[in-house]
Parts: sequence; C-alpha cells; structure tokens
Amino acid sequence: MSNFCVYLGSRDGRDPTFLEATRALGHEMAARGHGLVYGGARIGLMGALANAVLERGGNVIGVMPDHLVEREQAHEGLPTLIRVNNMHERKASMAAHADAFIALPGGIGTMEELFEAWTWQYLGLHDKPIGVLDIAGFYSPLLAFLDSTVEHGFLNGRTCDSLIDAAEPAALLDALEARLASPVT
Repeated sequence: MSNFCVYLGSRDGRDPTFLEATRALGHEMAARGHGLVYGGARIGLMGALANAVLERGGNVIGVMPDHLVEREQAHEGLPTLIRVNNMHERKASMAAHADAFIALPGGIGTMEELFEAWTWQYLGLHDKPIGVLDIAGFYSPLLAFLDSTVEHGFLNGRTCDSLIDAAEPAALLDALEARLASPVT
C-alpha cells in the first residue's frame, strides 16, 4: 500500500504512553500493509517504531547520514538502510520514498522535519498528507499555537486544517488513508 514517513524522537520520552502508542502505530501500519520510512535509528521511539513494524512483517526503510550512524545507533536489522551524506539528503530521500507524513513526539529535529514537510506541501512541492499523533496531548500546545497564528492572520485556515491530528494511531491512519484516497484540491 503506502509508505508513511514518520518523524519521531531518538529518545523514549518520560511518559510510557509515548512508547506504547508508538508500538501500536507500528503494528497498525504493518497490519494495514503500509511501509515505514524513518530516520534509521535503533534507539528511542525511532527504534521502537521500526521494531513494531518489523514484528508484524512490515517493510521498513531507514535513512541516515553517515555522521549520525554512531550517535543515533543505526538499526542494522532493517531490510533497507540508506546511508546519505548529510541531513538535507536524508530529508529529501525520506520524502521521496513517502506517500504521507506523520509526526510523533520528538524534539527539535522532529519539529523541523514536520514543518519542512508541511511548508513543502503549502508551497505545492508535494500533495502528500501530513498528520500528527497527539499522544497524551503532546501536540496540543502546538495545535493551539497554530490556531492562534490563524486568529492573528499569519496562517490561513485552509493551510492549518491541512495538518491532520488524532490522539489514537488507528484514527490517524484512517484520516491519512482517506486523504490519500481523495487528495485535497
């Protein structure tokens, strides 16, 4: 079916719900026949997601720049691990292999990747759906901020509405699959 590029932390976070929901997403993706494209690490939420997809027989593509192979501990058990020269090539390769994007909890790298993919969509560089899995309200403050940018006239409502959010993995996948089946024009 589709490949989902997932941006997420190379750490587990403090709330065990993050890890549980990450694994649930991976299992659900594989059960629906979707592949995973991600940053290629074997640690943190990144590793947990890849392992969950693999446990259920799903396909996983990891993309990692050479300078992060040691730091992020590259997942050597992946069917495909693409090594690239730098972060720009990493993001371009991940996007090229993806049909949709998902952001889970993570740090500044996750935020940067989410906003870059969303900006590319806004600029018409791709029409792939983008969603956030709002595990334990992680993205609630960001979603409120985005509503504020609309209220203050810095973001139009249609662009804001193009970012799909859900609190449960199945609900997010349902919404992304619906958008893939009927792209917004």
